[in-house]
Amino acid sequence: MENIISIFVRSIFIDNMIFAFFLGMCSYIAVSKTVKTAVGLGIAVVFMLGVTLPVNYLLNKYLLTQGCLAWISPDLAEVDLSFLSFIIFIAVIASMTQLVEMIVEKFLPSLYSSLGIFLPLIAVNCAILGGSLFMQEREYAHLGEVTAFALGSGIGWLLAIVGIAAIREKLKYSNVPAPLRGVGITFIITGLMGIVFMSFMGIKL
Repeated sequence: MENIISIFVRSIFIDNMIFAFFLGMCSYIAVSKTVKTAVGLGIAVVFMLGVTLPVNYLLNKYLLTQGCLAWISPDLAEVDLSFLSFIIFIAVIASMTQLVEMIVEKFLPSLYSSLGIFLPLIAVNCAILGGSLFMQEREYAHLGEVTAFALGSGIGWLLAIVGIAAIREKLKYSNVPAPLRGVGITFIITGLMGIVFMSFMGIKL
């Protein structure tokens, strides 16, 4: 249980997708102009990570890893389908993205309009695929650890985009030099927020 809590906390603050690995920066910059759209996209990312990582973990464990097909037949013990990881992971992410898009369009049409093209682009959000690849690389022991990592990573991404959106809304009333307005000041603030999150590296988990 302690290990699950440690993974969850680390993935939010220490191994933050935005500030530690710069994954999902395109959506982070483009959709962080208002807090409302940032929250909507952030929740969608949390849902996507929370669903796709456990599914991809099970596929990786029982289908893709070398020797994992022995449960079907001993003759398949030497089969290695790991070269299909990228294709399988992306297929799962794309199908889940389509589901999220249909749900948001049905129940939250105003948010759907605000997010525009960036909602279907969750399918190519590198934070989503990066989560699955990190899961595969780190070889988590069981589904509980994977779920903790998925939810923690999603919440960390949500905190990052909502934080920058709140700051950008306040910047409208600030006297920002003309050359830095827009993306320029956003990158500077993102760097400063990354430095702040680095302070969590001192926490012993």
